[in-house]
Amino acid sequence: MIETHTHLYAEQFDEDRAEAMQRAFDAGVEEMYLPAIDSETHQAMLDLEAAYPDRVFSMMGVHPCSVKEESYEEELAIVKAHLDARPFCAIGEIGIDLHWDKTTFEIQKKAFKQQIEWAKDLNVPIIIHSRNSTEEVIAILKEEKDNRLRGIFHCFGGTVEEGRRIIDLGFYLGIGGVVTFKNAGLDKTVADLPLERLVLETDAPYLSPMPYRGKRNETSYLRLIAEKIAAAKGVKFEEVEEVTTRNAKNIFGTNNQNG
Repeated sequence: MIETHTHLYAEQFDEDRAEAMQRAFDAGVEEMYLPAIDSETHQAMLDLEAAYPDRVFSMMGVHPCSVKEESYEEELAIVKAHLDARPFCAIGEIGIDLHWDKTTFEIQKKAFKQQIEWAKDLNVPIIIHSRNSTEEVIAILKEEKDNRLRGIFHCFGGTVEEGRRIIDLGFYLGIGGVVTFKNAGLDKTVADLPLERLVLETDAPYLSPMPYRGKRNETSYLRLIAEKIAAAKGVKFEEVEEVTTRNAKNIFGTNNQNG
């Protein structure tokens, strides 16, 4: 399996990071992709990548919740300096978040579009955060669409119709722990979407799947998500494992080379 979205570099793992990594490998996770947040955590992310070469790959970007009027231009400059210094597997996680702060919408759009432009210039995928903003993000992607624009809608939780619109734009859907929640309905949505456009993610340490809901999430729980997708689609676990792994490799391609 490939974990397409984990923050195992976060401080929640400071006491047992090595053990959490080993549990993930023991659970069958071959590779992990680390989305960036902002300059406060870049070094921790890069240190984790350096500790597990060929297994762990860093993205680079500014999370929309870190886009603040007083600092976002500086944050973007830091991202650009990193991108100029070495290759990264993707630009992410980037996008629009209208859950926490709607007042920054205009500068979130500016930061998102700038990072999309860099991704296209570098021919790498983007990993999208779209909390409470699916329509707004789709509108921006339609404006920016060309044959270089591709990536993952992280933490997809929308409708079948939304999923199909995203797929039509050339993107994949990141499916995480919410698919295991009894009343979320995401399992029914996933049943009607093509496995060839789904990838696995945990978003650790957030959004733990059942039966760990409400506790710290970790990448070793990826198997629970894959098992739920298999049940929802009426296929074997091995098929979900094989197809989602191929999908992740298609997205990240040969750009997942460290340094």
